[in-house]
Amino acid sequence: MEITLAHQIWSFVGALLILVAYVGHQLKFMNARMPAYNILNAAGSAVLAYVAFRPFQIGFVVLEVVWALISIYALVRPAANAE
Repeated sequence: MEITLAHQIWSFVGALLILVAYVGHQLKFMNARMPAYNILNAAGSAVLAYVAFRPFQIGFVVLEVVWALISIYALVRPAANAE
């Protein structure tokens, strides 16, 4: 299957979102409890999971889907604990 330019752009955007969160965390601009950190991780991993379906790459799909689910859980968890 041929990888298109659009496919490459989406891959780059997804990776960039995750890297922004990682760099922000490492440089102490954000922490793992901040919504922005988890939104960047969830969005980036969701994009990369979508990209991994074409062509299908099971290891990449599992990694990115689990990463997205954990990031979404971290976003929802603070609201659940506030009650």
